Amino acid sequence: MDSEDKFSYEEDLFCPGHRACPGCGAALACRLATEATGPDTIMAMPTGCMEVTTTPFPESAWGISWIHSVFENSAAVAAGVESAYKSFERRGKEGYMDYDDVNFVVMAGDGATFDIGIRSLSGMMERGHDVLYICYDNEAYMNTGIQRSGSTPFGASTTTSPAGKESFGEDVHKKDMPSIAVAHGVEFVATANVAYMEDFKGKIRKALEIEGPKYIQVFTPCPRGWGHEARDMIKIARLAHETAIYPIYEMENGEIMDVKKIQDRKPVEKYLKLQGRFQHLFKQEGGEEIIQKLQRVADANAEKLQL
Repeated sequence: MDSEDKFSYEEDLFCPGHRACPGCGAALACRLATEATGPDTIMAMPTGCMEVTTTPFPESAWGISWIHSVFENSAAVAAGVESAYKSFERRGKEGYMDYDDVNFVVMAGDGATFDIGIRSLSGMMERGHDVLYICYDNEAYMNTGIQRSGSTPFGASTTTSPAGKESFGEDVHKKDMPSIAVAHGVEFVATANVAYMEDFKGKIRKALEIEGPKYIQVFTPCPRGWGHEARDMIKIARLAHETAIYPIYEMENGEIMDVKKIQDRKPVEKYLKLQGRFQHLFKQEGGEEIIQKLQRVADANAEKLQL
């Protein structure tokens, strides 16, 4: 933690005592995000793991202004709040922080980002609202029963893309949401990983200096949904980077400006073997072919980004 981020428990903006599972990558992402944004933040959050585990009535883990919205409209809510503050400033309305002093943020899971909420996210980006959208990416609908989402990787077994005699699990590749954000003309788009905490927080701070919509997608392992030991959360997150299956980079105005290089790239199967959602690939006949397809995805990432 940076010296400027050293809160006591009394000053935490994401407080202990929430109900997230041990080893939850998304909970760590929330804590890091609040350390980077600071107290002058208004956050919209849709239904999802973090909403359910951090705000059981009448309790809340949040030390910032926090708004729960339904699954599909957190980006619209944040856009509305941002527009209201801009209107307050224009009309000289008193009793509110100055528009330039407020950080307008969304923190949402991949289901609410890639799928259910993509319409309101698209509108927010298209209209140019000064909102930072952070997607905590645990690659399925973990809150409602581990159903597949548009972020679920090829070959993963979920409750709605189960592996079995007739299937190797998810049969389409992960949706490229960063490229969709770039296609909307978003100036700053980045990926991050909870295993690299200062990189994630640095990207948040950089994004908040840019006017207009910003998009950061952070890799957040889920022990329950992925079938791995809670103690292995950071190890698995690092392997996602070290295999190039989940590269870490940032883009400005559609151009790749910075990439986190890999010192010693590892084969994808090292990442897959630690997770229950991929175990069928090592047991079923034909699973090796799926592993090789995932390896080709990682190889393409490494080549494209010169990792």
